[in-house]
Amino acid sequence: MSNPPAVPAETGAGLPAPEVLALLEGLRAQDPPTHGGRVLSYVYDPDDAALDELAARAVELFLPVNGLDPTTFRSVAAVERDLVALARGVLHGDDDVVGSVTSGGTESCLLAVKSARDVWRAADPVRAHARPRLVAPTTAHPAFHKAAAYLDLDLVSVPVDPATGTVDPDRLLAEVDDRTALVVVSAPSYPFGVLDPVERVAAGAAERGVPCHVDACLGGWVLPWWRGEDEDPLPAWDFAVPGVTSVSADLHKYGYAPKGASVVLYRGRERHRTQYFVTSAWPGYPVVNPTVLGSRGAGPMAAAWAITRTLGTHGLAALVARTRRATDAVVEGAAQVEGLSVVGRPDGPLVALATDEDVTEDRRVDPFLLIDAVRRRGFLLQAQPALVQGDGTVLPRTVHLTVTPVTERVADDLIGALRAGADEVRGLAPAAPDPALAQQVLAHGLPDDLAVVMATLEALPPEVKHPVLAEVLAAAIDPARG
Repeated sequence: MSNPPAVPAETGAGLPAPEVLALLEGLRAQDPPTHGGRVLSYVYDPDDAALDELAARAVELFLPVNGLDPTTFRSVAAVERDLVALARGVLHGDDDVVGSVTSGGTESCLLAVKSARDVWRAADPVRAHARPRLVAPTTAHPAFHKAAAYLDLDLVSVPVDPATGTVDPDRLLAEVDDRTALVVVSAPSYPFGVLDPVERVAAGAAERGVPCHVDACLGGWVLPWWRGEDEDPLPAWDFAVPGVTSVSADLHKYGYAPKGASVVLYRGRERHRTQYFVTSAWPGYPVVNPTVLGSRGAGPMAAAWAITRTLGTHGLAALVARTRRATDAVVEGAAQVEGLSVVGRPDGPLVALATDEDVTEDRRVDPFLLIDAVRRRGFLLQAQPALVQGDGTVLPRTVHLTVTPVTERVADDLIGALRAGADEVRGLAPAAPDPALAQQVLAHGLPDDLAVVMATLEALPPEVKHPVLAEVLAAAIDPARG
């Protein structure tokens, strides 16, 4: 079992700066490598040390700046204005499209939901204290579950096709009623990397007078350049689609900025203004917050500005081309591994691998066992548990891979690790739940091999699973819980 690394207790006199930095370096040395393409989730590596240095210098320049007040720190206003303008152009917005830089995709999505909720309530006085609905596919990011919980909406999760990961637009729109404040689609979805039918959903939502948000937190800085000149373009998914009223796109993903920086854009200033919080009901300065945060660090925003200015759209497109080549190689290589199958047809740099149910049991590869076997070969992949949807259909347990430009350099090694890992576990019984494991994990931390852990979480009902998950994370931080 692994536990968080320990550091010396604080001393009254403090420690010399070199010793403090050495301690931090020791802590970081125990993390997975964030560069080099060995971690295929959470990190986005452009494979360019100069960009890392540029980002670090930009953060350093803006380290003491408080983004709370861009009328005082006018540099923040200039940087944010430029980033919003760049996103507007990339996402086919006109002069009526405006927005904000946020701390990340979760904040961008939460603000889009808040805006839609407030517009919905303002449209009819009877709705002032009513509980609106948020309609989304089951593949929509959990940020929308969080937004619904925080902002008092009912979330309606519409099942997707287990074989393709796509949602039927008619089925999604059938859930839209007069209580619906917002419909959400993804470009692409995180679990399976497929593009939702944005055009049909946005058109149907508009006919019903309901706004449509496109969560392009992952795809916003990739999909504009994903298809080559000799290929048919992707279906339209951004502000080029009538009926799309807001879009979120993370700069700290395929914009390669440090965490956290994202952009949320709206069609119409009135929608954007409902995002703001304003009060003068205290004896201090007037408070005007365009985002959830009050004080906010300007470093990631400045780094995003510096990186996008340095790369330009041509540089971003070149990195997308590398990512696309790597993704194609991974998809092709994985499809040739006996016992595995690629879920759907990825429309971007996200790939999900499931057990191939068309082969006999003795030739099948369990995704959770595969992840552990591949980890022993130097690559960290992400486990996605099976999900029983509201209609009883089951989305399979899968392996998730987020592909970045650096993946092109290690693609052969990655595919080799997938093949060798599959050979190791092919025909083994799928990882099964262990009823005693939850208490063991809470007492001793997570083991290195996670197949049984993920199978156990997969099998537990939400009312049991969610408190356990919260305690596992708390135990990593709270010594009294470890």
